[in-house]
Amino acid sequence: MVTIGVLALQGDVAEHVRALEKSGARTLLVRRDSELARVDGLVIPGGESTTMSQLLTSFGLFDPLGARIASGMPVYGTCAGMIVLASSVLDGRDDQRCLGALDMVVRRNAFGRQVDSYEEDLEVCGLGGAPFRAVFIRAPWVESVGAGVTVIARAGNRPDGPIVAVRRGNVMATSFHPEVGGDERIHELFVGMVEGH
Repeated sequence: MVTIGVLALQGDVAEHVRALEKSGARTLLVRRDSELARVDGLVIPGGESTTMSQLLTSFGLFDPLGARIASGMPVYGTCAGMIVLASSVLDGRDDQRCLGALDMVVRRNAFGRQVDSYEEDLEVCGLGGAPFRAVFIRAPWVESVGAGVTVIARAGNRPDGPIVAVRRGNVMATSFHPEVGGDERIHELFVGMVEGH
C-alpha cells in the first residue's frame, strides 16, 4: 500500500485524507521535510495560493518539494495547489512563488469571487463512468499549456472551454475540488498513478 502525503499547511486537508484512504492509500500529513521524505506521492490542497507559497517557504518545504517533484514523485494539486504547480500565474502577487512542475499559465480566481462558486458535471479523460460532479470555489483556470501537458477536462465540456484539469506524467492538477461530494474517482486515479510510479 502506498503512502500519500497531504500538504497540511492550509486548505481541505481532512477531506483529501478521507478520499485518499477510501481510495486505498495510507496517508501522512506533511508539514516538514522529514515527513515529505516518507511519502510516495503528495496532494497539494486548495486554500489561498499566495499564503500557501509563503508557508511552503517559511516551513522550509519549497525547495525540497521542488526537488522531489523533479525526481519524479507523483503530485496532485487542487485549486490553489494547481496554482502552486504552475510555471506562471496571472493576477498573482509579485512575491508569489510557483514550483513550475507543469508548463502552464494559470489565472487566479478566474471564475470570480466566492459568490461565483458553482458546480458542473465534467467529462474527465481517464475517468470511466458518469461525468464527474466538479465543485469550483474561487477557482483558477489554465490559460495555456506547454508541450507535454495534456488537457484532461474543460469547463462546459466544450472544446474551447476554459481548461480546468491537466496532467503531465506523474503531475496532475484540477481547478475544482474533488475532495468534496463523495466521488473518489479522481483520487483513485491519483492513487493509481502513485502505485504505478
